[in-house]
Amino acid sequence: MPTTAGIFEDPIEPRELGHAEIVPVGEFEAGSYQTFTLTYTCGYFGIDDSGSLRVVFRFAADQTRPQFDDPKGPNYTTVVASNNAVLEYRYDPKGNIRPWDRTLYVKVVRGFMKKGDTITITFGDTSQGSPGMRLQTFCEDTFEFRVLVDPIATYNYQQLPVQPMIELIPGPVDHWVAVCPTSRNVGDAFRLSIKAEDKWGNPTNQADRTLTLRSSRPVNGLPERIRFPAGEFAYHVEGLSVDEPGDVDIELLDDSGAVLCSANALRIVEKADLRPYWGDMHGQSEETIGTNSARQYFEFARDRAFVDVAGHQGNDFQITKDFWSTLSELTAEFDEPGNFVTLPGYEWSGNTALGGDRNVYYMTDDRPIRRSSHALVDDKSDIDTDCNTAADLFESLREADENVVCFAHCGGRYADVKLAHDGIVERSMEVHSSWGTFEWLVHDAFGMGYRVGIVGNSDGHKGRPGASYPGAAHFGAIGGLTCLLMPELTRPAVFDCLRKRHHYATTGGRLVMDVRAGFDEAGTLYHENPDLGPADGRPATEAMMGDIVHLPSGGVTLTMDVLASAPIERLDIFNGLDHVETIRPYGIDELGDRIRIIWEGAEYRGRFRQVIWDGTATFEGARIERHGTINFFNRDKTIDRIGDDTLRWRALTTGNLGGFDAWITDADGGKLKLDTPLVKLDLPLSDVGYDDHVSDAGGLGRRVRVFRLPEDNPHRAMRLERPIDLKDGGDNPLFVRVTQEDGHLAWSSPIYVYR
Repeated sequence: MPTTAGIFEDPIEPRELGHAEIVPVGEFEAGSYQTFTLTYTCGYFGIDDSGSLRVVFRFAADQTRPQFDDPKGPNYTTVVASNNAVLEYRYDPKGNIRPWDRTLYVKVVRGFMKKGDTITITFGDTSQGSPGMRLQTFCEDTFEFRVLVDPIATYNYQQLPVQPMIELIPGPVDHWVAVCPTSRNVGDAFRLSIKAEDKWGNPTNQADRTLTLRSSRPVNGLPERIRFPAGEFAYHVEGLSVDEPGDVDIELLDDSGAVLCSANALRIVEKADLRPYWGDMHGQSEETIGTNSARQYFEFARDRAFVDVAGHQGNDFQITKDFWSTLSELTAEFDEPGNFVTLPGYEWSGNTALGGDRNVYYMTDDRPIRRSSHALVDDKSDIDTDCNTAADLFESLREADENVVCFAHCGGRYADVKLAHDGIVERSMEVHSSWGTFEWLVHDAFGMGYRVGIVGNSDGHKGRPGASYPGAAHFGAIGGLTCLLMPELTRPAVFDCLRKRHHYATTGGRLVMDVRAGFDEAGTLYHENPDLGPADGRPATEAMMGDIVHLPSGGVTLTMDVLASAPIERLDIFNGLDHVETIRPYGIDELGDRIRIIWEGAEYRGRFRQVIWDGTATFEGARIERHGTINFFNRDKTIDRIGDDTLRWRALTTGNLGGFDAWITDADGGKLKLDTPLVKLDLPLSDVGYDDHVSDAGGLGRRVRVFRLPEDNPHRAMRLERPIDLKDGGDNPLFVRVTQEDGHLAWSSPIYVYR
């Protein structure tokens, strides 16, 4: 009988399907160029005239695509039948059922094949000059060349019982990463975690060296030197503490004294009731559309990304009963209060017209799953629990009185919060993930008068939650993180934090951000939205991010305190949809001959939002002394200098931003000539100054900005106050966005002040 995918149950015994082998086998460096020969040997039925086979790869896989026309190009692929049958072949990135949708399709179009005949596919045939097949850029224990066969020409494909596979391992050390808490109280114990990553962001066990540790302030227990042993993926320095308040910078140095990396910003305070903990609460494993197992997913988040909180969010229409049970067991097993917190849950993956993607998190394990559909789940015995629309989901969760929190998310499907939203259940908008940056999602919420927080997560598919790099695929950004401000690291504290919106989001960087509102006269502070039902309020003259305050009269002063992990480019203050002010940590008199060009935005809200920014910039009448890139994550996307005055690049955005800096000389009377597919500029360099020169390119926030920076910007900290004019009617959602020079952004959850 047919399955949900419209394919009949296996008509042929697996042993009669034939078999496939791949040469060579074993371990291979992720992202390296290789050549593989896959040989399919026909089984009892052979392959009839117009029968076919598919070699399929996971959705997340980002190896070079098979191509058949350029023998010198990457992944030149040849396909040959041993009996000289005529074959037709093509590559289709959506040619099979997800998650195995990247498909090489081979069809017998003249002749037929019998038992023992072979089809030989050479991926990355180097015989005519191809560099080979560039492998997937992230590690995987079981990277499959999955083969499906339609021997009887019925278009009913069956998987071979044994699949060819290889193992992808990390490459040599490219850079170092050091992670510590972003803030702790005087005397609090903390640890410093260190890892080495290869050029694609995979933690690598190929480091074997002695490192020197240097701190800007005395740190109790910090050794002067450590040995990072070969074979290990991480090294932890435990039991550290600081005796005096202040900001601490910790650096890793090599034997020559050169700085290998700096740890993230660390602030020691006299006493704070809430401490920052970092989480990536959104990603998937191979049981749905991701890579590597769910167990490996949680292990990576804890042991190699060094996050404090993690959640697994598989697409609901692909979560079977057995896997849902396994997830519940795993979240219970890995949840360790005080050390690592896991959140049970799933991604409700309804079609856009029915509400779009939402993330569902439970306080306790063993809760029911309410799917958007059973699209890839054959067992229909619980289909009556499905909630096909986001409104149905919220109503069901409310009626069941579940201890639950939801986020609105933009992935393949974007959340339409104008269509459906429940302020009791849905507490935040996810403004950044590996898919890109989506400030418009929180703008939609403001436009509807919702009171929501702001989170960032990865929605990673590459098995690297908490450190999710885009690799070479269509994911255009590093995965985001959420900083949760809590008194302790426990699951109840996480849920209390999420409900109160006491958190801020980043594009993956870790920084200190404290945003508060002070009031001339006492207002009434709420954690629950009083517009949605009874809520307890208390008198207050100050509020933190996420709070809701009724302020009948009197003024508001916004206090912002930021310690970034890189120099700060700017800080923007917003009152909901209104931009209040841009504040830079440097003055006009500090500007130098460093020109920054930024491109940003998306094509539209949907799945194919990618914007290509390939182009050139010529500084006529000037000389480029040096240049540096911003958010060039994909190693295939490069920027090159041509002569003394021109840069040429390949780049893309998916709602996020990218660009470059150029340090120029002899610029008097010079011009900038910029040529991209969407923006062309002929701009005198004398017109490039402190404020942005903006060229709008339509779409969804597509634009190019050009401005000038100091030669060297030392400003990593900003402490400032601003009086805020309130609107008399409706909410004043006061929040801050910080932009670091390295391209990382951070958003505070809004403080909602209303008259």
